[in-house]
Amino acid sequence: MIVFAAVSTLLAVVLVGWLLWPARRRLRVSARDANIAIYRDQLRELESDLAAAKIAREDYERSRRELERRLLDDVAATEAPARLAVPWPAIAIIPVMAIAVYFVVGSPRMIQQEAEHAVTAQQVEAMVARLAAKLRENPDDAEGWKLLGRSYTAMQRFPEAANAYAQAATRSPRDAQLLADFADALAMARGQSLQGEPEKLVQRALEIDPKNLKALALLGTAAFERKDFQRAAEVWKRMLDVVPPGSEDARAIQGNIDEALALAGTAPSPAPKSAAKAGRALRGEVRLAEKLKSEAAPDDTVFIFARAVEGPPMPLAVLRKRVRDLPVTFALDDSMAMSPQATLSGFARVVVSARVSKSGSAMPQPGDLQGASAAVANDASGVRVVIDSVVR
Repeated sequence: MIVFAAVSTLLAVVLVGWLLWPARRRLRVSARDANIAIYRDQLRELESDLAAAKIAREDYERSRRELERRLLDDVAATEAPARLAVPWPAIAIIPVMAIAVYFVVGSPRMIQQEAEHAVTAQQVEAMVARLAAKLRENPDDAEGWKLLGRSYTAMQRFPEAANAYAQAATRSPRDAQLLADFADALAMARGQSLQGEPEKLVQRALEIDPKNLKALALLGTAAFERKDFQRAAEVWKRMLDVVPPGSEDARAIQGNIDEALALAGTAPSPAPKSAAKAGRALRGEVRLAEKLKSEAAPDDTVFIFARAVEGPPMPLAVLRKRVRDLPVTFALDDSMAMSPQATLSGFARVVVSARVSKSGSAMPQPGDLQGASAAVANDASGVRVVIDSVVR
């Protein structure tokens, strides 16, 4: 069982980081996806300016090359496997590989042999069924039940996953990660709600391991579901001690903390000192024109961003709010930069824009609402942005 335990533990870490991170709930912000969408937006605007003869061909080519270079840099810096876009048969290869090892403990070559063959949906189903049958014969195998739970989760068969995790938890009650996975699967099986038994499982996991990242994420989500936004922010703040400072995960977590604090009526917590560069902020207010208030829903996303008057077309700083927050005061600074090479303090004159996105996407869509300021200094205060036009 030593080989199986080592391999399945490694696979569990990979699968948890790839699939089971609760991105399908509150902590689903992907800086990489948002950045790519914004880059596409900038390229489309650049092409529109060229078509309208607002810029010269030389300027267009230079800006396009700069845009592509920064896009490649950003993707390389934040590269991660796509989660929700991957079909479950492909995702399920990871637990399936562990199942293969399970059946041939003592034969590590099986991993390579399995990897060399395409795994179809039917093969995945068959291997998982074999594992389930084996566990009925040997029900005391906690590691096997955990593996079955991960496999069912990858296949989005959440009731079966919850049952498998329950069997594993009975035999391994002090495994914090197992309890967090159990809570996640049980919540999904019960209509994506963490209230009740799933939250109790999360609390048990944190009693065992107070720094379990997934358990902290789920506990904060449970509080958010109850509209206890202050509690959600307090729990999610504990996650910042676990992830690397200034990382994409840290920024995503901080964004959720700020949103929870805003909903609680509390000013967002300041960005960690390690994540921000010293410098002054660009401050102002964003309002929605009276004539367009009927066109926006309270939960529509509002992107507030600054671009250089002369420089790269991508935003230098980005802030995300909701329509219900409007009118809202903002402060943009270098900690909100999409790229360390393109910061607000690096360009003297900027334009502040705001867009109401009905889809939640950073790329503008027909029907979105937008507005922009005049050109201002990068440390100006009292900047006013009125969202007063519709994207056609």
